[in-house]
Amino acid sequence: VQLEESGGGLVQPGESLRLSCAASGFTFSAFAMSWVRQAPGKGPEWVSSITSGGTSTDYAASVKGRFTISRDNAKNTLYLQMNSLKPEDTAVYFCRNTWSSNVVGWIPLGQGTRVTVSS
Repeated sequence: VQLEESGGGLVQPGESLRLSCAASGFTFSAFAMSWVRQAPGKGPEWVSSITSGGTSTDYAASVKGRFTISRDNAKNTLYLQMNSLKPEDTAVYFCRNTWSSNVVGWIPLGQGTRVTVSS
């Protein structure tokens, strides 16, 4: 299993970013996917999940209404559209091939992509 996150950067509050996660080494279309983030000095936080077919999604309360998870199974790619970014969204974002919101014992497979929201 390989997961490669990209799309992070430095933005000002209120701006947007679109993260991508390129997946390989497994049948992407058969797996639910999710995003997890880890802020500096804090534990991991589940952000959002999407079913294998993309028909159902779920969001943490902290991002609901601002973030949108999506996927393109033809491209083996997961996305996270982040709008109205806040300083508290600053974190390294990771993708993983599970629906679960449980992050206990989670170890990232990729390097993640860093998002910094600051004025």
